[in-house]
Amino acid sequence: MAMDTPPFAEVSRLIERFCPHSDGCDTTPIPGMMLYRTDAPTAAMPAIFEPMLCFIVQGRKRTMLGDRCFEYGAGDYLIASVDLTISGEVIEASPEQPYLACALRLDTTKLAELLLAMPEQPVSNRPCSGMAMCQLSPQLLDALTRLLRLLERPQDIAILAPLIEREILYLLLRSEQGEALRQIALGESHLTQVSKAITWIRGHYTDPLRIDAVAKVANMSPSSLHRHFKSVTAMSPLQYQKQIRLQEARRLLLTQQADAASVGFTVGYQSPSQFSREYSRMFGAPPRKDIASIRRSVPAAAGVANAGSLGAA
Repeated sequence: MAMDTPPFAEVSRLIERFCPHSDGCDTTPIPGMMLYRTDAPTAAMPAIFEPMLCFIVQGRKRTMLGDRCFEYGAGDYLIASVDLTISGEVIEASPEQPYLACALRLDTTKLAELLLAMPEQPVSNRPCSGMAMCQLSPQLLDALTRLLRLLERPQDIAILAPLIEREILYLLLRSEQGEALRQIALGESHLTQVSKAITWIRGHYTDPLRIDAVAKVANMSPSSLHRHFKSVTAMSPLQYQKQIRLQEARRLLLTQQADAASVGFTVGYQSPSQFSREYSRMFGAPPRKDIASIRRSVPAAAGVANAGSLGAA
């Protein structure tokens, strides 16, 4: 690479080539990899951030996890080790300098296999956040660039992509954020226990939340679950369930011909007034007004309908 070449020039070129739309979220032939591009700042959009890495190569974005704020740009990456409810907005983008990012889903099975093959790594069980922001090292940038280059050689993806992904995971396990990844790859760390609670809540979000039942699933005491759940997600189990309910309600209102009261009941609310009140508090407008506003913007509507993936980067 020439000395005057910007460090992310090749990665930016590859993302723009394979994600050409101005408001795009494109899957790729590389399993678990997605590309993102937007040519203008966006409004804050709630979403589910699944376990993944998000690499930013151009522009800036702000992500809120509860009351924690992560603002990141070119050369940063965000890592989530469990399913998290977040709100994200692109804050710096233009047609000349679009926001560009790529995301890679984390495979905990592959992390565990790597841990077994590595020299023994120290693992503590101290509380840690489910999300962290880091700077992209030269080694990670090199591996990411080589992975993206495979998009130009699709015949090589099946053989080489798993090897480069393994290299990326290895570098992450050895990085400053390796502790959280080592915990999530182990069977009975507190982070893994919280992950079990999160999975249970997501699968039973329409039911009344009984903290004793969730704690039993996680194999924790209720008090320990509350403490570690808040450390990981920046919210209580009840707040987490509420966010899941409201995001699903928004998706249903957008994609189905249904009234707000019936949708509220579908996602677990018994009181239409409580549903409307909490919906307005989260999204800034009552259901009918919010959905009408979204439908006036086709890219935004697509984002809400597919919030689980679009919110990731």
